[in-house]
Amino acid sequence: MNRMLIMGLFLIFSGVSSTRAQAPAFAITPEDSTVQFSVKASVAIEGKFDKWDATLTFPSTDVTTGVLDIKIQAASVNTGSGMKDDKLRSKDFFDAQQDPLITFHSDKIVQTGPTTFDVQGKFTIRGVSKPETLNLTVSVKGTGTGDIKGTMAFDRKEFGMNSGIPFIRIADRVEVTVDLKGKRVSGPPLVFKE
Repeated sequence: MNRMLIMGLFLIFSGVSSTRAQAPAFAITPEDSTVQFSVKASVAIEGKFDKWDATLTFPSTDVTTGVLDIKIQAASVNTGSGMKDDKLRSKDFFDAQQDPLITFHSDKIVQTGPTTFDVQGKFTIRGVSKPETLNLTVSVKGTGTGDIKGTMAFDRKEFGMNSGIPFIRIADRVEVTVDLKGKRVSGPPLVFKE
């Protein structure tokens, strides 16, 4: 009886682990990737974040089942100007001391073309979360490595960034651009719609 129970448990758990092993796993390399932003203003405001992490996970080979998570250290903002960086870190903008992370967590991936996707998810900045869509393009599919490039725009005032910078007119719309280098580290290739 114990032998049958042990054999049954072995079959159940070996089936579960083989199913998990069939899910593609990807690594995003921050050193080869960038997360940038720009805002139209009377003096250019554009920059990048030096510290961030992104994960891309798939429970199956269906590309639309993926989950993209991006976590940005708000204090790592880098515009090339210490004055602008300090202002953006302040409570008037990112409030990096109170809310150190800017995040995006996808809820749904919709394939809109052979290599294009609308990634719908929750964007959080300054502790305020709102639904946003990241429009992505995959450069190479089926090879296991490639570029994932995308853009998202949001209204800064909807996230409580109502202040300005003295003597600089700043638009409300902020554009975020991601250029992620990804590599499949295990599992089978993803299946794309043609």
